[in-house]
Amino acid sequence: MAHAQNTMNIVEGSSPIKYNNMIFGHFIEHFDTQIYGGIFDPNSKFADEDGFRTDVIEALKQIKVPIVRWPGGCFVSTYHWVDGVGPERQPVYDKTWQVEDPNTFGTDEYIKWCRKVGCEPYICTNAGTGTPEEMSDWVEYCNLTVGKWGRMRMANGYAEPHNVKYWSVGNENWGAHELGARTVQEWGPLVRESAKLMLSVSKDLKLFAAATSNKNWTLPLLREAGRHLNYISIHGYWDPLFHHNNPAPFIDCMMKTDAPEQDIQRTIGILEEAGFGGGRIKIAYDEWNLRNWHHPWHGNFRRGFDLEARRKNDIPSQYTMADALFSACFLNACLRHADIVDIACFSPIVNTRGAIFVHPEGILKRTTFHVFDMYVNMLEDYVQPIDWNTERLEGNKNASTGVLDGILTVNEDGTRHALVVVNKDPKQSRKLTLAINKKLPRRIEGKVLCGASPDDYNEIGAENRVTPEDRMFVLKDGSVELPPHSLTVLRF
Repeated sequence: MAHAQNTMNIVEGSSPIKYNNMIFGHFIEHFDTQIYGGIFDPNSKFADEDGFRTDVIEALKQIKVPIVRWPGGCFVSTYHWVDGVGPERQPVYDKTWQVEDPNTFGTDEYIKWCRKVGCEPYICTNAGTGTPEEMSDWVEYCNLTVGKWGRMRMANGYAEPHNVKYWSVGNENWGAHELGARTVQEWGPLVRESAKLMLSVSKDLKLFAAATSNKNWTLPLLREAGRHLNYISIHGYWDPLFHHNNPAPFIDCMMKTDAPEQDIQRTIGILEEAGFGGGRIKIAYDEWNLRNWHHPWHGNFRRGFDLEARRKNDIPSQYTMADALFSACFLNACLRHADIVDIACFSPIVNTRGAIFVHPEGILKRTTFHVFDMYVNMLEDYVQPIDWNTERLEGNKNASTGVLDGILTVNEDGTRHALVVVNKDPKQSRKLTLAINKKLPRRIEGKVLCGASPDDYNEIGAENRVTPEDRMFVLKDGSVELPPHSLTVLRF
């Protein structure tokens, strides 16, 4: 066993910070079987009267999904919302993913589904082939009871407004892969004028704009449009698999666990330089995952797509404890910066690297699903700033990372704590010495997610190979021992 060189201390004089549970949000896109055959499948034996899979809804209620971003993703940059409402709908050719979209799941269906899940809707608009007017018309359709578009929604059978508060201008319009990509010079003015029109419809919207942690893009955006924005939208995928579906092994993934924290800090620096620091504009990681999606030749449209390759996103063995522990480290980074990082959307909900895999006979909860289950159902409401002293875990090519990563949460009156700790070591348990201003019991209740090996995963027929287990931890000399390749939550 390793020597106890890992310590956790409460930062002297610090105050707990209340975090927004929107950090535990999710994302869904019209890509492969995420929508059709995923959350929406009228032919499924699990379908309700509206065609929504009830097993998916119940799973999302289990992890208390607070917000879901839709309809894209790259899909949205050629999506015209009016095609997906009303009784007379025609299929359209989706130029982004080069397939036909039936348009049977549109705005009203999405809102209805969100209400059943119990989450806030968050709509991403078409800033690729769309216009500011089209974006504001969409707000009218969702939120007004007057005018052409508000009356259209009412005529479609929805008398009451949908009251959608969260709206984003665009998706990854900074990238050459995006249809309707913009230059730096174009983007700020487009966001500004789009925001003005959308706010003229509904002044209390929460507005986002596609941004990056690169100030060459985001500084000009903020200078042009920052006064109209509540959030900047940042995306993060740290294991790029676009063309070759060859996921990084466990230890390489652990070397990537510091990257989200670094990305957050860079983005905070940009906000401060632009004069929007201190929470004036907050950060939304509204697409994030360890593994990027496998979509060969995306961005090289002359080559076309290997459509069958999309199903390789769902190979069970790709979603191991590496995915779970990276996800926990990402959430920890967001929670440490809860005063600035306000929303995050795991990408996506189902299939295509999602936390849930949907099949004809039911659903499979991947390792990442159980991470969300532990966080939303075990943490307290405030993050207590702490100092870590942790040993290093060595990787390949002289890379290293802190072997432990964690956060301490506390309730409002300081009587309950939940300590989250990731042990990234694939082989050894590690001891952590706890130094907090509270007398700790000798035995502490907790839950552990680890599996038998770092490469363990869930699959059809072995759905519960990796699931959280209740454990009793014995505190010895102020230290607790954490299993290898594990996520642990201790409550005291």
